[in-house]
Amino acid sequence: MENIPQTALWVIILLVFLALAFDFMNGFHDAANSIATVVSTGVLKPGQAVLFAAFFNVIAIFIFHLSVAATVGKGIVQPGVVDTHVVFGALIGAISWNFITWYYGIPSSSSHALIGGIVGAVIGKAGTDALLSAGILKTVVFIFVSPFLGFLLGSLMMLLVAWVFRRSSPSRVDGWFRRLQLVSAGAYSLGHGGNDAQKTIGIIWMLLVATGYMTSTDKAPPSWVVVSCYMAIGLGTMFGGWRIVKTMGQKITKLKPVGGFCAETGGAITLFLATSLGIPVSTTHTITGAIVGVGSARRASAVRWGVAGNIVWAWIFTIPASAFVAIMAYWISLGLF
Repeated sequence: MENIPQTALWVIILLVFLALAFDFMNGFHDAANSIATVVSTGVLKPGQAVLFAAFFNVIAIFIFHLSVAATVGKGIVQPGVVDTHVVFGALIGAISWNFITWYYGIPSSSSHALIGGIVGAVIGKAGTDALLSAGILKTVVFIFVSPFLGFLLGSLMMLLVAWVFRRSSPSRVDGWFRRLQLVSAGAYSLGHGGNDAQKTIGIIWMLLVATGYMTSTDKAPPSWVVVSCYMAIGLGTMFGGWRIVKTMGQKITKLKPVGGFCAETGGAITLFLATSLGIPVSTTHTITGAIVGVGSARRASAVRWGVAGNIVWAWIFTIPASAFVAIMAYWISLGLF
């Protein structure tokens, strides 16, 4: 470490703070994924919901292995390609797209914005040959798999619950699922923290390896990286993203506590599975698919397909848009440090 110039150390510190800013914005931007259903059904007030979700975001640190962080840190780019300029470009690309979609209330994916940012910055430096196709492929495949799995599990849960409680009165079912939705919301927030915080851990891991503070053979990043990333996403969730809450909780389909429970449970199962496999998925895609699945299980007309279609277009543009900004940011950074 003594051989690294002092100026480079300041650049590294600034990039770590930029990564944590992205992580905070990830929690801020994606808070809606965790709390939209529980707020829109009236089970929790908005202030209660963000504190509840943030708590489970942070305690995910004790539940999940760093499989997703390893994929982001080591599984997307060829060894030796990443430098401080690549990391800067990736983070600026991701943060820019997150800000745009937050401003317009569009529930896009922070995860895929970061992946797009990494891809764009790497292409700007070394071309497509510097990318690892296996890591990119499984990320791209799950752009389609995670919302489909959320849709499938959400709709199946809704049909199963409808059959099991077919003889119960609506008021009784509503009372039970108001309590059960706290369990499902907690599980979903746990999955959100476990998958999304690890993406920022991965990019800081990538930065530390690139600058010589770690080696590529190290099994895990320092504990300060892990703790700070989980804390940053938890704080971001506490501040919430209310523009997107409205879209997720009200505009796609009207939810009751039983529907919120089914959507969150289906989404949580999907996130737990992906995180255990080390796949960086979109919590936004997952919960949107589950909400649409719950709505369509009632009747197709219960889903506002126009709103859902606009969300899908945002998904399609996320990786190329953030990649384009990342390429520009990479080139600009060459003249900055």
